[in-house]
Amino acid sequence: MSDERIRVGITQGDINGIGYEVIIKTLMDPRVEEFCTPIVYGSPKVAAYHRKALNVENFSFNQIKDADEATARKAYIINCMDDNVRVELGKSTEYGGQGSILALQAAIADIKAGKIDVLVTAPINKYNIQSPDFKFPGHTEFLASAFNTQEVLMLLVSETMKVGVVTGHVPLSQVPSLITKEAILKKLRLLNKSMIEDFGIRRPRIAVMGLNPHAGDQGVIGLEERDIIIPALTQANEEGIVAMGPYPSDGFFGSDSFTKFDAILAMYHDQGLAPFKVVNFDSGVNFTSGLPIIRTSPDHGTAYDLAGKNEANPNSFRQALYLAVDLFKNRQYHKELTANPLRSVDPEKI
Repeated sequence: MSDERIRVGITQGDINGIGYEVIIKTLMDPRVEEFCTPIVYGSPKVAAYHRKALNVENFSFNQIKDADEATARKAYIINCMDDNVRVELGKSTEYGGQGSILALQAAIADIKAGKIDVLVTAPINKYNIQSPDFKFPGHTEFLASAFNTQEVLMLLVSETMKVGVVTGHVPLSQVPSLITKEAILKKLRLLNKSMIEDFGIRRPRIAVMGLNPHAGDQGVIGLEERDIIIPALTQANEEGIVAMGPYPSDGFFGSDSFTKFDAILAMYHDQGLAPFKVVNFDSGVNFTSGLPIIRTSPDHGTAYDLAGKNEANPNSFRQALYLAVDLFKNRQYHKELTANPLRSVDPEKI
């Protein structure tokens, strides 16, 4: 493997939220530049505005026009917006949405061109980013489309748990119709593959949640567990995936059961993310598993109420950057390890 530092592309997110604050606070640590080269896709003008609002004097970005210019141990920024951009801290504005999509488009173009190695995205506002270029409920779906990937998995990661979801950003009323045997199997295969290739877990143990209260209580409170989830688990086991359940989510997360598994698959967004954030709100990371590239983000939103007040905790963003680098190394190591597998030999021919 190469000893060169990993080039981390960072998108600015919503310019009126806490994105720049958590980015700046993370990159102020000189240790970051020892293991990666951070390149922010955003606006030097907006970055300077936030730096002034935060009263930061001992840090600045080095402006470049192309990611190929990032060679020294510094933090860089590429301008993706015009100079007429207007910052209105704590407000959802048209400029906020435009800046989010322009930064994403520029970073995606560069990672496809091999100019950056991984992508870390600061929070966007899912409402103001909507436009002809972005008609998706969030980053996950947008990136899946950008990379022509049919199946991706929203995976929340921390030191204590890794939680994926079968259904992501969809209304709760639509969840039951989307819970099918094949949908569960697709996510289980992705989750199992990611645990092996991205996290280096040779034979991961996966806990699967039920859909209904008490996991259906043997059909008294619902039949999805009996008719859909259990058959999916049976087939997954036949494919060599160690998937167990379905477990009632309240008891599972309320006890220490989650510590006994390498990963957890929840049926819907809040079933998995609510308990995850209770335990890991300041340290959790959102990882989009299944993409051909590594993409992570902090597990919080724009936090308009904190913008410009120097109160935002950068730990989740910091962990997102660290995880992106670790996952890139793990994936590269797995590729090298499996590049020349031993040829199978028929014992009868020896």
